[in-house]
Amino acid sequence: MIFFVKIFLPLQRLLDYTHAIDFLGPLALRLYLVPIFWMAGFNKFQGFDGTVAWFGSMGMPMPELLAALATGSELLGAILLTIGLAVRWISIPLMVTMAVAATVHWQHGWLAIAEGSGIFSTERTIGAIERLNVAKGILKEQGNYSWLTQDGGLVILNNGIEFAATYFIMLLVLFFIGGGRYFSVDYWIRKHFMPEASN
Repeated sequence: MIFFVKIFLPLQRLLDYTHAIDFLGPLALRLYLVPIFWMAGFNKFQGFDGTVAWFGSMGMPMPELLAALATGSELLGAILLTIGLAVRWISIPLMVTMAVAATVHWQHGWLAIAEGSGIFSTERTIGAIERLNVAKGILKEQGNYSWLTQDGGLVILNNGIEFAATYFIMLLVLFFIGGGRYFSVDYWIRKHFMPEASN
């Protein structure tokens, strides 16, 4: 108990000073998610007919409507996350989009990039790594392997739920804490019109 009082409590008080910059957490989450949702929405928009066909091929009802909702949510979400406006509200459709994406990729397991070992590896990923090793062997014999890999190694995309789940969790945090202080429009709206609720 003496240790707790003499050591832990002063350290806790020291840690509490970081509350002055706690706006950095939600700001970082928002700025990280902006290009992800902008590119996802923009790619869906550019190839909208293909997006509708893809949604339909997965057996989704009303693929035109769902494709439009997903595209709109991602594009609008990127804009709103950038300026920190309606962050908690826009997090809802974006979380729904990520939940749907996770169900689509569920059959591939967790990993986004195939790995041959580890707790998340499956028969699918182990087989993918075996094929990747064969492909590397062929490229080393027949191609300029050092040129092909000078900016990064070759991988096989497993398309698991890793990214969708990660983005969902990040959005869940934003849903509960909002866009943060100072660098979000939401903060200034609350400060101006709801001073009793602003932090």
